Amino acid sequence: MSRETTTVLEGLSYLECPRWHEDRIWFADFYTYRVCSAAEDGTDLRTEAEVPQQPSGLGWLPDGRLLVVSMRDRLLLRREPDGTLVPHADLSGHVKGHPNDMVVDARGRAFVGEFGFDLMGGAPLESAALLRADPDGTVTTVARDLWFPNGSVLTGDGVLLVNETFGNRVTAFDVADDGSLANRRIWSQFGDVPTGEDLPAALAQIVVGADGCCLDAEGALWIADAVGARVIRVREGGEITDEIPTGTGVFACMLGGGDGRTLYLCTAPDFDENARKNAREGRLSAARVDVPHAGLP
Repeated sequence: MSRETTTVLEGLSYLECPRWHEDRIWFADFYTYRVCSAAEDGTDLRTEAEVPQQPSGLGWLPDGRLLVVSMRDRLLLRREPDGTLVPHADLSGHVKGHPNDMVVDARGRAFVGEFGFDLMGGAPLESAALLRADPDGTVTTVARDLWFPNGSVLTGDGVLLVNETFGNRVTAFDVADDGSLANRRIWSQFGDVPTGEDLPAALAQIVVGADGCCLDAEGALWIADAVGARVIRVREGGEITDEIPTGTGVFACMLGGGDGRTLYLCTAPDFDENARKNAREGRLSAARVDVPHAGLP
């Protein structure tokens, strides 16, 4: 089925981590160092926070305070009611690369992925950790040996799904009452885990570069394919039921809008840091889909 995409916002640098919250679409713009929000149709654009060390993952505590990953200083920040940003958790002793995307559960526990290596500097590919930052700021490594843990969702029955961008797969965990993870398993496998440490060679072996994602009410994932210029709808086991070509790179997606059936897409020509810093080609696009949003975020 062909789905038309429309431009919601343009002239931005590189968008990530879109979230539908309080009837607005929120996102991080990496290289203008802002967290922004807009009305459903892209009007009333607001700067919600300025994050000089590069914002990424977004979420909210149960009391409504915003959490945002600050990538370069490896902090999780919290926005107070007066708008100031304060450190919430120090992730620096637990990561080998930049912290990135995250999902925050109903208890305010943030599950944060990381690069695992210096992606933009061309370092050899390494596996990475998944962290949990508790509401009191305590940080715990809850999983290791993930290949670039990226977009993540929490289902209504307590399952954490984590995209492994360089692993050709989505991995599932059961979340225990204490926040620990158990029963690690493959939720969807798109291809073999790439062999070797050379990044260009690994990229050539990726079938689906699962980046940002969101969950729908039938338990399927919409996944931004960072190497395929498309978003795909995937069921557990790997069946692709829908595909929306974007004609350009797409790196995150989120279901939102008043009825939960607007799929927002974060697009840019590529993810090269220098290119995106020096251009304003990032867009927020949207397509209408059939099944509404579910789960977190």
